[in-house]
Amino acid sequence: MSFLVEENPAKHRFEILVDDALAGFTAYLPRGEVRIFTHTEVRPEFQDMGVGAALVRATLDQVREQGGRLVPQCPFMRAYIERHPEYADLVFEPA
Repeated sequence: MSFLVEENPAKHRFEILVDDALAGFTAYLPRGEVRIFTHTEVRPEFQDMGVGAALVRATLDQVREQGGRLVPQCPFMRAYIERHPEYADLVFEPA
């Protein structure tokens, strides 16, 4: 099984393809350099296969490469960052 995560700026989301099929996405609201992640969804036939974790990990890596920051309003993404503190520096905390 091969994963590919790509940003879809027109839809304000990062999408994960599994063997060329859309398996899920994580949606965001753009606020300048900050993205507010609001929802992560994995299609039922791809659940319990690590697709959600692969999606969030690749999304966080791409946000880091772009020099961006984020607000993890989505409970799945927030929990992932709590379990992987190496991504905590990406979280934008308003002053």
